[in-house]
Amino acid sequence: MRVVVIGGGVAGSASAIALAKVGFEVTVYEAYEDPAGPVGSYVSLAVNGLRALAALGCLEQVQEAGFPVARQLMWSGRGKLLGDVARGRSPEDTLPSVTLMRADLVTALREEALRSGARIVTGQRLAGSKDAVAEGADLIVGADGIWSATRRGLDAAAPEPVYAKIYYISGISDGSRVRTEISRQGFNWIFAKRGVFIYLPAPDGFIWWTAQVAAPQPPPDPAAVSLEDLAELFRTEPQAEAVLRAATGVRAANIGHVLAPVKRRYQGTTVLVGDAAHPVGAGQGASMAMEDAVVLARELAAADSIPAGLAAFDRMRHPRSGKLAKTETANRDAKTAGPITTRMREMIMPHVFNRFYEKATSWLYEYDPGSLPARQPR
Repeated sequence: MRVVVIGGGVAGSASAIALAKVGFEVTVYEAYEDPAGPVGSYVSLAVNGLRALAALGCLEQVQEAGFPVARQLMWSGRGKLLGDVARGRSPEDTLPSVTLMRADLVTALREEALRSGARIVTGQRLAGSKDAVAEGADLIVGADGIWSATRRGLDAAAPEPVYAKIYYISGISDGSRVRTEISRQGFNWIFAKRGVFIYLPAPDGFIWWTAQVAAPQPPPDPAAVSLEDLAELFRTEPQAEAVLRAATGVRAANIGHVLAPVKRRYQGTTVLVGDAAHPVGAGQGASMAMEDAVVLARELAAADSIPAGLAAFDRMRHPRSGKLAKTETANRDAKTAGPITTRMREMIMPHVFNRFYEKATSWLYEYDPGSLPARQPR
């Protein structure tokens, strides 16, 4: 039984691994010659995503490509510590969150997909399910991201992405050039006047960072925003400004988009996974896509038909992705809060955040997508 996966990023490569491991004949079609690419931002994988990687059989490869991040520190713009919690896990979890360049994650997944027996075709764009059917597909997996052509093919009235009133610029700084006192551990999240600034020290002495700039209108070209412009935007936050002044360059710049809930996520023998179905954000996009892959393969392997397997997959995944989408909305609102809300946050968070964070996120981090069944001809 032949599966065509449209999109060779995280969602597509993970789906290819899972489906090939349970016995499907899988071909991935990726529009770009190199879907990993030499340049890009970093991605953090929480413990739920790491469990999915273990099920896919490439956890160790991903851990070796990145580095563990045990703690997450929340700061006010004035340098006041608001919270210090376990990063991407419950405190008792012994598996710490991993941060790595997105290109390295895609590379590790693609290599495992090839080892699992999948075929990957690059430089060939399939414009949705009609093209996939022409390629002889019995099952079509739309893993083509937030701008998914597969989603539009399933439902002509499907929602389109809209500007989220925030844009992202990521880069690397030389830690030895940072003279202002900053935190040298963990994943640091600064609530700034103009959005949020995130930075984390890497083991090699460099600092990885992302400026999440709140703006009512997007810049014409986010890549044209200079390091000097960013330093000026974050001049009222000493830690952020210090990291930006030591920057060696920008690795990624893009505009944030949101998507209204997708009502038709599967039909017949076509299914959407990852950002094509639910761009959840909240630092969970890659982890949720890999969860999708494991659950999709397991439900298809257990079902007596493809439509039945897709229906079971959707019943299992939709409540979780919907709940996470609401969490992301709250996170995004916090990044664009006004001065009164900012002041209240500085007063309240140090007293309540550490105590309630664990309980509030247990549903997210304690999830286990399970294992994959043994390979069988499908």
